[in-house]
Amino acid sequence: MSLHVVIGAGPVGSATAQLLAARGDRVRLITRSGSGPGHPLVERIAADATDAAVLSRHCAGAGVVFQCAQPPYHRWITDFPPLAAAALHAAEATGAGLLSVGNLYGYGQVDGPITERQPLRPNSEKGRVRAELWGQAHAAHEAGRIRTAEVRGSDYLGAGAKSVFTAIALPALLAGRRVLFPADLDAAHSWTDVGDTARTLVAVADDENAWGRAWHTPTAPPMSIRELAELAATVAGASSARVRRMPAAMLWAAGLFDPDARELPELRYQFDRPFVIDSSAATAEFGIEPTPTADALRATIAAFRAEPAPH
Repeated sequence: MSLHVVIGAGPVGSATAQLLAARGDRVRLITRSGSGPGHPLVERIAADATDAAVLSRHCAGAGVVFQCAQPPYHRWITDFPPLAAAALHAAEATGAGLLSVGNLYGYGQVDGPITERQPLRPNSEKGRVRAELWGQAHAAHEAGRIRTAEVRGSDYLGAGAKSVFTAIALPALLAGRRVLFPADLDAAHSWTDVGDTARTLVAVADDENAWGRAWHTPTAPPMSIRELAELAATVAGASSARVRRMPAAMLWAAGLFDPDARELPELRYQFDRPFVIDSSAATAEFGIEPTPTADALRATIAAFRAEPAPH
C-alpha cells in the first residue's frame, strides 16, 4: 500500500486525496486546521506547511508529495514562496516526488492557444511568482536533487471551485439577478474541471516518463462568459441569464472593500481577449478526456447550493 502526502484540502487537494484513497493508497492530508474529506485511508493532519522541518517529518516515507495548497488570493506574492520552498525542501529531504498544481499566469499574454511548450513570460506580479516557483523546482529536478512536475489548468469549475465566475456570476445567476462581469462577454475562455486536475496529478505521479515538465489539465472546449452563464442558468433551472459588462469604475470601487477584487485589474488581459488552453498533450499521453462543461457546472452549482448561508 503506497503512502502519499497531499498538502491542502481545497477542491483539488480534496479530490486528489479521495482519488488516491479510493484506489487503496494511504494519504496524509496536511492543512492548518486538520480539515479534509473523511476516509479510512486519509489521515488528516493539522500542521503549518510552510515549516520545512515539520513538513519533512510528515512527508517521511511518502512516494509523492502533492502540493495543492494556495494562500489567500491577495497574499500570493508574499505567502506562496515559503509554501513552495517548504515543499521543495521536504521532497529533497525525503526523496519523495513533488507534484505541484500550477496555473496559466506564468505564460503572460499569449496569442493563440496556450501550450506547455511556450516560454514563461509573465506580465503580472502573480504570474511572476508562479513562474519563479516553477523555475526553482525545475532547476532542482535538472540538478538531480528532486523529481518534480507541475499540472496547470485554467479558471476552475467543479465541486468547491473558486474562480471569478463562481465568485461574481454564479451567485447572481442563481438568485435570478443581472450579472455584471468584468470581461469581454464574447471572448473565448477555457474552464477547467477540478476533478480533471486531480486525475491528471495522479496520472503524472504514476508515469515515470511524465516527470520533469509541466502538463495542462485536459480541458473542455472554451466558452465565452455569455455562453457559460447561459449554460449555467439552464443547468440550474434558473431564469435566462442576463449578462452585462461590469464598468471599470465599478471594479475599482469593489477593490476598495474586497482584497480579491483589488487583484483583478492586472489579470484583465485574460478576460478582455481569448484565453484558451491547449491540453491535447495530456489527453494523448494519459487518455484523460475532459469533463463536459455542463457536468462541471452541475457539480459547481450543487456544491454552491450546499454551502451554509452566510449569517
